Amino acid sequence: MSFQAYLDAVEDKTGKTPRQLVDEAKVKGFDAPTVKATVIVEWLRDEYGVGRGHAMAMVHVIKKGPRISSKHVGRSGSHGDASDLLWLDGKASRPA
Repeated sequence: MSFQAYLDAVEDKTGKTPRQLVDEAKVKGFDAPTVKATVIVEWLRDEYGVGRGHAMAMVHVIKKGPRISSKHVGRSGSHGDASDLLWLDGKASRPA
């Protein structure tokens, strides 16, 4: 599963775009350097029923922003992403 596909699945599960969840996390102070991933994972699990793997994708976006390593960019297969910049504004508004 690509990184973007994880975020799309989180959107399906929560009904919120990744950007909405990032904004919510910031209001809660979860973007602070001292906040551990476990806190964010537990919040997403308890509030939205998000599993650990998908929550960890959100942890990356909350803590580090929408850029990912170019390691998997342009690779074929299920783990390849089209870009090193993740789309956070929802599947429906993603440019083709």
